[in-house]
Amino acid sequence: MNESPLCKIREINKAIAEYETIIVRDYGLSLNEGMLLCCLSEKGTISSSDIAKALGLTCSNTSKVIKSVESKNLIRRYMSDEDKRSMLFSITSEGEKKMRQLLSDTENIPDALKKILNY
Repeated sequence: MNESPLCKIREINKAIAEYETIIVRDYGLSLNEGMLLCCLSEKGTISSSDIAKALGLTCSNTSKVIKSVESKNLIRRYMSDEDKRSMLFSITSEGEKKMRQLLSDTENIPDALKKILNY
């Protein structure tokens, strides 16, 4: 019998939770913090509303993730030249280093995610 989509999603969700446990343990980052670094690494400098859209988070949750990653000196904030009311964010060299570590660590990705990610 084929597994239902819901059962497959359950397995994916468990694998994502397992992966988050690993990156918290090994890198001191939550999954959302890692995804924020990934987003800034790919997009360069962006606003908090663009971060929220990219990560699929509420503005409130995005603010918490930004503050946490910022306190670890992995990102920096500054005012936009065009709009002094707008804050922009970019990844620091320490954040880029952490991102490279995360990207190179394919060994700790759970098998269920490796299949989806084609690792």
